[in-house]
Amino acid sequence: MRNLLDPPPPHAAACFADGRTRFLLTVDTEEEFDWGKPLTRESHSTRSVPRLAKFQQFCEAQGVAPVYLVDWPIASSTRAAEILREPLAAGRAEIGVQLHPWVNPPFEEEVTQANSFAGNLPAGLEASKLTRLRDAIEENFGIAPLIYRAGRYGVGPNTARALADNGIAVDSSVRPHFDYSHAHGPDFRAHPLAPYWLDDARTLLELPLTTTFWGMLRRQGEAIYPRLWRAPVLRGALAKLGLLERVPLTPEGVSVQEAIRGIDMALDDGLPVLVLSFHSPSLSPGHTPYVRDEDDLDALYDWWRRVFAYLAGRGVAASSVRDVMAAVTR
Repeated sequence: MRNLLDPPPPHAAACFADGRTRFLLTVDTEEEFDWGKPLTRESHSTRSVPRLAKFQQFCEAQGVAPVYLVDWPIASSTRAAEILREPLAAGRAEIGVQLHPWVNPPFEEEVTQANSFAGNLPAGLEASKLTRLRDAIEENFGIAPLIYRAGRYGVGPNTARALADNGIAVDSSVRPHFDYSHAHGPDFRAHPLAPYWLDDARTLLELPLTTTFWGMLRRQGEAIYPRLWRAPVLRGALAKLGLLERVPLTPEGVSVQEAIRGIDMALDDGLPVLVLSFHSPSLSPGHTPYVRDEDDLDALYDWWRRVFAYLAGRGVAASSVRDVMAAVTR
């Protein structure tokens, strides 16, 4: 089993025999907390959970099955289970695991920034937290999860083995073109955008979140962009001039126009699977920096509506974890 912190060898690339281009909508389904304050075990709520019902209805009308990556406060929420059990059972949604170690038992570690990345924990503790969460999801939602995302994208040297031991078939924690090492997290700058296998037996698939470079200098983005991490003004100037812009496929801080440019770049690069994401507390105004009021929430839904329409127009099909696993060649 490979170390998720290391870029994969070329022979690990995953292939899809049918030639279709797919997208997954992943929802980091989590508690609300103040993103600007230190993490604690207690300072959070789940007031945005009822908003999942409207979002699920919206996705069904759009022909999209969202993948809810659920952490401990949501896995233990009776209301979340009431909302999601039926669409999960009917295949109109899927469920996965998202580990926020600071709110996930067993509570053996000190709550620190470094320990908020689950991959930094001792192997046994990371695995124990993952197992407790995976079992709670299956018990409360009636479905065994097949996909995982580490909260804060915090994978480590032992994560892949823990996933395999828990029957997880897909990881989606790698975020290419991002570096979290300044906060004791992983550095994904050298990781590929395309899916790849984490083991030679091809039992654990990595589906990286999709982030592309756009602009005249995009082919040099991997060399240029990391050198500017202390210079956000210069990054902004390069984007404004159409020279270089980093575009993650998320409505959080990314305009529709930017997302469309990112989709075009991903398709130009021949990516077989596009992975889109956002955080569930954004479905309720006031819980994230991206949705402060009802106008922002309307704009969030409009972003998804327009992005889904553009993907359809480009021939990119809405997909699911089970569909991806059935289509990938082994």
